Amino acid sequence: MDQPIRVKNKGQISITLNRNVKTEPLEYNRTEQLKDVRKEYELLKEIEEEMQDLVGLDEVKKIIKEIYAWIIVNKKREEIGLKAGKQVLHMMFKGNPGTGKTTVARLIGKLFRKADILSKGHLIECERADLVGEYIGHTAQKTRDLIKKAIGGILFIDEAYSLGRGGEKDFGKEAIDTLVKHMEDKQHDFILILAGYSREMEYFLSLNPGLESRFPIIIEFPDYTVDQLLEIGKKIVKEKEYVLSYEAERKLREHLLMVKSAVNANRFSNGRYIRNIIEKSIRTQAMRILLNNQFDRNELMTIRSQDLVFPDSSFK
Repeated sequence: MDQPIRVKNKGQISITLNRNVKTEPLEYNRTEQLKDVRKEYELLKEIEEEMQDLVGLDEVKKIIKEIYAWIIVNKKREEIGLKAGKQVLHMMFKGNPGTGKTTVARLIGKLFRKADILSKGHLIECERADLVGEYIGHTAQKTRDLIKKAIGGILFIDEAYSLGRGGEKDFGKEAIDTLVKHMEDKQHDFILILAGYSREMEYFLSLNPGLESRFPIIIEFPDYTVDQLLEIGKKIVKEKEYVLSYEAERKLREHLLMVKSAVNANRFSNGRYIRNIIEKSIRTQAMRILLNNQFDRNELMTIRSQDLVFPDSSFK
């Protein structure tokens, strides 16, 4: 039997290379490593491209990329035997309505599926009525059923603070207790995202001192600026193959400036508000064109200032 290493009398070591040893496994591993690096880089690039379609939310985009980088680096640390932090990815989204919370949750599900963090990446959306039952034990069962549906994906609970509104005897507490238990037992099988207004979510967390520590990722969703709301409006219009006339855009900007300064932030629905304006204005434009019998391409595509319809007549 060949002995590749021989020790001589004077303590010298003689190394004999075994020419019969095959090098394919090393080359194979190197190729696989290159494939992994390429895949990870391409996915990061894809994340950036997906998020480019989101207006604003610069801090949110930054955090999502950091989460992805943290997950990949932890995997690499594990591979070489270093300590890797537990990847608990339950999240809390704080912000007013229409600030992109549900859209970002869907995007996270999609990206985490591609990164093999979630097996399915689907999103189950629910609210208090979907979780809270009518008698003792009913709430726990409803909550467990929703968690079961969310396995491999994300359970997204909007207005989550409403679960803590009824006090100790309310069945909402039963839903919270069931969620907390499954967050621990199935922490790598699904991601729980609680969403709601910033102030109300702070109060909700104060009701259960152990709850906040279970959400290592808390993301604030700021209100959109007037410029960002206009950009969202233009994107919606472009997707539907319409354009805003110069006067329509000016009128819309003036309205947004007025409503943003006059309406309480919690009552303003941000992206949802601008979407509703555009959709209503498209219907008004259709009626104008029909009554005027103007069906040329330019008229069919253009939303004019008289077509804009605002939800509150006091802001017209």
